[in-house]
Amino acid sequence: AQVEPHFLYNTLASVQALTEVDPTRAHAMTGHLIQYLRNALPKMRESISTVGQEVELVRAYLNILQMRMGKRLSFEISVPESLLATPFPPLMLPSLVENAIKHGLEPQREGGAVLISAQAQDGKLRLAVSDTGRGFGDTVGAGVGLANIRERLVALYGEKAKLTLESNSPSGVISTIEVPLDGLKPPAAMPPGAFDS
Repeated sequence: AQVEPHFLYNTLASVQALTEVDPTRAHAMTGHLIQYLRNALPKMRESISTVGQEVELVRAYLNILQMRMGKRLSFEISVPESLLATPFPPLMLPSLVENAIKHGLEPQREGGAVLISAQAQDGKLRLAVSDTGRGFGDTVGAGVGLANIRERLVALYGEKAKLTLESNSPSGVISTIEVPLDGLKPPAAMPPGAFDS
C-alpha cells in the first residue's frame, strides 16, 4: 500500500505523452504497468509471497522506470532459479528498490545502476539491492519504508531476520534483507471446491 502514487501518475502521464509520439513505446510501457499492477495488487492482501513473485514485481517496476529515465537507469537481476519458489514477505523487495531509485539514482544527473541479487547460505536467505547512487544522506536508514520493513521482519521472524545497510564501493548503498530459509511457510493450497457455494 506504500506504492508511491507519483509512480502511478507519472507512468500514466508518460503513456499518454508517448501515445502521440511513439505508440510502440506507449504500448510497451502499458504492458509493463499491467504486469506491475497484476503482481502488486494481490500482494497487499497476502502475508506471504515468493522470491520469484517479488522479483517479477521489481522487474516490471524497473522496466517502467527504465523507459522513463532512459540511459540514466540500468539494472540487473541475479537470482538463482533454485531460490525463486522460496517463501518471502511481500512488498519488502520493491520498497528497497524504490528507495535505491528515489534516494540514490534520481538525484544524480547521470543516474546509475541497480543490482538485485539473492543467495542462500547457512540456513539464511539474503536478498540484496545494490545501487551506484549518491550513497548515504544525513539520515541513514531512518525512512518510514525502512522502519516498516524492520518492524515487519521482527513480527514475522523475531530476532532471526534483519535489514542491513552498508556503503557500496565506489558509490551507493547495499540494502540486504536476511531471513531464515525455513522461517515462513507458504500458505496451504485451498481444497478443490472451497469457494463453491
